[in-house]
Amino acid sequence: MNPSSDVLAISSTEVDISNIQPGQILTVMWQGKPVFIRRRTPEEIKAAEDIDIKTLPDPQKDSDRVQKGHDDLLVVIGICTHLGCVPIGPKGEFGGWLCPCHGSQYDTSGRVRIGPAPLNLAVPKYEFISDTKIRIG
Repeated sequence: MNPSSDVLAISSTEVDISNIQPGQILTVMWQGKPVFIRRRTPEEIKAAEDIDIKTLPDPQKDSDRVQKGHDDLLVVIGICTHLGCVPIGPKGEFGGWLCPCHGSQYDTSGRVRIGPAPLNLAVPKYEFISDTKIRIG
């Protein structure tokens, strides 16, 4: 009872990250969901790290949302945790993403800052398979 090849094909996806410039966001599809891959600038990383997490609706350190040694690369599922809309970015007061439907705003770490969204943008399982490629899923 092994999964069929079509099921295995959508269980993960490999993404070339070599052309993503600092400040740029690449959107890819994984399991029918948009995934945002953002190469963060040093300023975006600092902004994410300098937040007192006690002030966040869903407290989570920036360092818990990225892989050690790769803190410039943020990978999040691009689905608003309020009602499942797709946020746009970089937009909003915090330089991250803005959900145009109901006004939730996320910071440069994908953490909800204001609005009705109860949770941060989810971080999918991913791994670096080389210096220029990641596997999501």
